[in-house]
Amino acid sequence: MKYSLIALALCTTVLASLPASAEPASSTLIQQGEYLARLGDCMACHTVAGKDNYAGGLAISSPLGTIYSTNITPDKQYGIGNFTEQQFADAVRKGVLPDGRHLYPAMPYPDYAKISDQDISALYHYFMQGVKPSSQQPPKTALSFPFNQRWGLALWNWAFVDDQRFTPLQGASQQVNRGAYIVESLGHCGSCHSPRGLAMNEKSVKSSEESFVSGGELNGWAVPSLRGIARWSTQDIVDYLQTGRNRQAGVAGEMTSVVAHSTAYLTDADAQAIATYLKALGGNPALDTGNPQAVQHTADKLTAAKNLTAGETLYLDNCNACHFVNGKGAPHAFPALDQASIVNAENPTGLIHIILAGAQLPSTAKSASALKMPGFAQRLTDPQVAELATFIRQGWSNQASAVTAEHVKTVREQLAKP
Repeated sequence: MKYSLIALALCTTVLASLPASAEPASSTLIQQGEYLARLGDCMACHTVAGKDNYAGGLAISSPLGTIYSTNITPDKQYGIGNFTEQQFADAVRKGVLPDGRHLYPAMPYPDYAKISDQDISALYHYFMQGVKPSSQQPPKTALSFPFNQRWGLALWNWAFVDDQRFTPLQGASQQVNRGAYIVESLGHCGSCHSPRGLAMNEKSVKSSEESFVSGGELNGWAVPSLRGIARWSTQDIVDYLQTGRNRQAGVAGEMTSVVAHSTAYLTDADAQAIATYLKALGGNPALDTGNPQAVQHTADKLTAAKNLTAGETLYLDNCNACHFVNGKGAPHAFPALDQASIVNAENPTGLIHIILAGAQLPSTAKSASALKMPGFAQRLTDPQVAELATFIRQGWSNQASAVTAEHVKTVREQLAKP
């Protein structure tokens, strides 16, 4: 009898915490919602290290200023505990809150607009019944005029947001369409990997548009194109998504968080679907074989260690132990530098950032080792970093422009900011 009363009290507490329209959901639906929240990478943006999950407060840098993520726990005062399912859907897919206020598109609702009704329902029930309420109140976003006038976002949405659900690709397999659905909607890959317009809008949000996931720039870092990853096999893409590394590359920058909080949790079927879809976007491996003669020339010169440039000497002293004279690195451990997208990017900020600050591969269920590259900010001067980066960008098969000490200085100063 004692335990029956306790169980009854617990059930009563849960029911009292739910919005009037939210009925208790099955454990299966809640688990599905939890998985979908991982696909949507909600944890990365709405959780601050050391604080409650989904309680918000993460500072998100934008060209408009700093935007703080909101509390999306079912707390009724500071979170979304009073949202009905329709209000939740409107916030996720339209960026509109129950009181009519508009969310800033740092929340990727232009992509989330494609989420199916079934998935929205699963997400809603997970956040209402599978997430612990938190009374943490995140800092309020306070942008300068005119960006603090949120009503203007209604016009922005009218001009740039397509609120249609995902449309399956004509003639594509079920697996490809599953991958396309994840990439276009919950994965919101286009929010980083598609180019932006003058109004900071995604130029395209559909697979049928050529500029979709064709590359962009984020906080000075070049974001590579996902259309036809020629040198990567389907398994390479799966490995990168689930572990943050593969035979040729290792994750860095913003993608590190995406892997750690989102793609590492992909089922094998969904990871394969995404990889198959991305390969279906195009690309011919035969067109991207690099320059074996140039690779050998650089390797031979570094091996002989005679008449070296300043950049080549710095490479041997600081990088060779892990990335080797051929610039190929070690599969699933040390990324290749030859033909790497971050090395050959038009904007070298990302490469400079990694040389100065280092990088760390995430620890995931399928690859627990969190390998770390040290930063060389304390060891190398701005001219030395410029010499090293220039060699890396022009050695082996790489043919990128030189790096200046002034550019290195700028990145160093940005890293020093709190």
